[in-house]
Amino acid sequence: MTRFVHLTDLHVTDPGRDDPQLLSDTPAMLAHALAEIGRMDPAPDFVAISGDLTNHGDVESYRHVRAALDDLPMPVVMSLGNHDGREGFRAVFDPDAPRDATPVFHDRVLAGLHVIALDSSVPGRVGGAIDGDQFALLDAALAAHPDLPKLILCHHPPAMPQGAGLAWESLTPEDSAALAARLSGHDVAAILSGHVHCNRVLHWHGIPVVISTGLHNSIDLLEPSDLVMYEGAGFAIGQVLPDALDIRFVPLAPRGAVLGRIAAERLRGFA
Repeated sequence: MTRFVHLTDLHVTDPGRDDPQLLSDTPAMLAHALAEIGRMDPAPDFVAISGDLTNHGDVESYRHVRAALDDLPMPVVMSLGNHDGREGFRAVFDPDAPRDATPVFHDRVLAGLHVIALDSSVPGRVGGAIDGDQFALLDAALAAHPDLPKLILCHHPPAMPQGAGLAWESLTPEDSAALAARLSGHDVAAILSGHVHCNRVLHWHGIPVVISTGLHNSIDLLEPSDLVMYEGAGFAIGQVLPDALDIRFVPLAPRGAVLGRIAAERLRGFA
């Protein structure tokens, strides 16, 4: 069994910067999320973060993110979203890499899973895409470690068929179709995404797509037209089992009052 935490949409802004676009205290929420992860027993094997690490892609905000993540004892793997900046990210997290605007693609084996991080960000756009060069890197990565299940990080979820959802919410339909074709025939445990600020699980071409609310805000799913944002934050705990994927969503804010407690000894007697 592999156990991981899925974080997304941190939207961290350097605390010293005035940011009128920030809807909540995201540095504090990141600290809260990491404290909750720190008390997990057993601890997760790794933490996966599916993009929008910062709100503006600037170096100082990435430095704040890195300082916070450095306290985690387990590995962290990240992908980039539309609020990220490739040059700023590389300056802090990969200072030896060329400081350019090419997509940040990487993969590694963690706790028996082959984790592949796609960069679906497109400078100047809200919606996501994956270019041909990155698809070539994905093809090479999928051919590696054929005995291991794949876990894909991609900030923008795939586009749903029959026009379900809006264009800004996802990858382009063309790139979604190309991604489905490339993943076909591979053992893909899940795609982890963010971007739309709600908890959602989709079954797409036989692959679970897991979206978590993130740490900035949530959205009103019952609002028929406008995009209404309200207080809400959380992360997901995932377990990859030999014959199942288990996803549990952990709310962080608003945190409801404790209404009762049943002791563990009594719970064991319910079996």
